[in-house]
Amino acid sequence: MNSVRPRDAEGTKAVILGAARLQFGQHGFDRTTIRSVAAAAGVDPALVMHYFRTKNGLFEAAATLDVQLPDLTGVPPGRVAAVLVPVFVKLWGPDGPLLPLLRAATSNPAARDMLIAIFSEKVAPALGPLTPDRAQERAALIGSHLIGVAVARHIIGLPVLEAMPDETLMVWLGPVFEHYLTEPRTA
Repeated sequence: MNSVRPRDAEGTKAVILGAARLQFGQHGFDRTTIRSVAAAAGVDPALVMHYFRTKNGLFEAAATLDVQLPDLTGVPPGRVAAVLVPVFVKLWGPDGPLLPLLRAATSNPAARDMLIAIFSEKVAPALGPLTPDRAQERAALIGSHLIGVAVARHIIGLPVLEAMPDETLMVWLGPVFEHYLTEPRTA
């Protein structure tokens, strides 16, 4: 148990949410328990229930985040990966807040809806000014590519992707993102 924790309600909630994000990210929704989160946060399980009522309530609070993407206005399409990949690497890294959503999205409708909202409300509008048309489709292709990399890297644990430096990943993804953003639609 963590012996040093804040004594104020907001600080305690923040510690619980931090522990919950790690637990959900490492173990997924189904294998994470209120007791495991409480133990990781150094609090009594009753306190977790007091603040979040249910495991679903804890998950929703842990998965709710305000994803802020950088302004891509004026960024050449070939450089979009260099701007976006570091943001997503941080968000989807082992300690990132999106990994729990990603793990849970296959079995939890709330998690799936949150991931969809991030892409439709944040990613697509950010990419829109860079695309000649069909911003939602193009953003979905980039999003699915990022999800695939995150799954292979952090859930499946594909060794070559786990070991790949982020800079190398950006180099590989740059031309792909440029293609998704600029290639004329032929069909």
